Amino acid sequence: MIECVLTPRRSLSEYTSTVGEECIQELRELAKPLCGARVLHLNATAAGGGVAEILKALVPLMCDVGLDTEWRTLQGTKEFFQVTKAFHNGLQGMPIQLKSNMKETWLKYSSLNADLLSSNGNYDFVVVHDPQPAGILWLLRQKNGHRNPGIWIWRCHIDLTTPRPNIWRFLKPYVEVHDAAIFTKRQYFPKDFQGPRCFEVPPGIDPLSIKNSLLDDGEVHNILLRYGVDPERPFIFKVSRFDPWKDFHGVIDIYDLLRKEFPQLQLVLAGGGAGDDPEAWSCYQSTAAYAQGKGDIHILWGDNGVGSPELNAFQQAASVVVQKSIREGFGLVVAEALWKGCPVVASDVGGIVLQISHGENGYLAGSVNEWVEAITYLLRDNETAGRLGSAGKRLVQEKFLITRYLRDYLKILCALTD
Repeated sequence: MIECVLTPRRSLSEYTSTVGEECIQELRELAKPLCGARVLHLNATAAGGGVAEILKALVPLMCDVGLDTEWRTLQGTKEFFQVTKAFHNGLQGMPIQLKSNMKETWLKYSSLNADLLSSNGNYDFVVVHDPQPAGILWLLRQKNGHRNPGIWIWRCHIDLTTPRPNIWRFLKPYVEVHDAAIFTKRQYFPKDFQGPRCFEVPPGIDPLSIKNSLLDDGEVHNILLRYGVDPERPFIFKVSRFDPWKDFHGVIDIYDLLRKEFPQLQLVLAGGGAGDDPEAWSCYQSTAAYAQGKGDIHILWGDNGVGSPELNAFQQAASVVVQKSIREGFGLVVAEALWKGCPVVASDVGGIVLQISHGENGYLAGSVNEWVEAITYLLRDNETAGRLGSAGKRLVQEKFLITRYLRDYLKILCALTD
């Protein structure tokens, strides 16, 4: 049987003080036609990465509004996840050579998981997240000889602006058998996509999670001291999975330039891996080696006690939060920092541009000079930093909370049953 991820019970009413009673009532009304529907979210891992972060909040809230919702994770080995990470990289534009053994590995484990899923009975809705489980529906139909019951949705969290043709060409037939597909941005819709109804839905963060709830100043102060960060000196903070797309080396280069004007400046880089990401540890090691001798840099690996409270504290206390990415499907960490009123400088790529309007609630940067100028301005001008931070929090309140994400899901499920 495919492993079920247990999530703590949550009540939508807990969010009333954050989003208002009218929003809560709207969500409960939207859910009424779906009451009792059996829903499955299927992804690769229960820890690490944005998908797991989202599902930890979304699944219990779906249950609370009356949907019988489960979250299950695939069975797979390192061999399988090496292939799916290559697919992920290829879909985001990295030159990847697609070899026959990679196809065979993906299909072998997709078939295994299809068999395991069959033992769970039928679902009214199945949401499969990203490339890892994307072949299961096609294989179920091949095995069963007829259309599998239920409505199947492919939820793609990846930036599909410039996928490598060989990777997309291979995956496309398996994805097109789904009834619908959800993308973070309309620009990610594949131009040659046939079959599924496409929906544009950016994700949202959970304002009540440990990572996003306001900590008191004393707790923040103690956490910084615990990790050797001086609370009395400014610091730049970046948190991401350790992944080549997150450009940790580029952040270190920018920090090295900033130290000439701000010799007291610190840099904190935090992150970890995920069960489906075999590249994370090597990326962490590469980052640590690159940082040697380049100033007061703290590199924190998630498995060494750096969890949600610690990340929360660093975001709250940072002088500037940065998100320098080469590709970014959405970037939940941007919304998390904005929610805390932090001034943010981020790359002008992917889903980040949905969250930051340049000069209004943060800064977007491309060239190294743009990065240095933006961070320098925020370090010098506390009034502007505060104004941008306040505007960022308002934007997240309006557009990027988990309650809005739940509303979009409920609307899509209702639309697909009409």
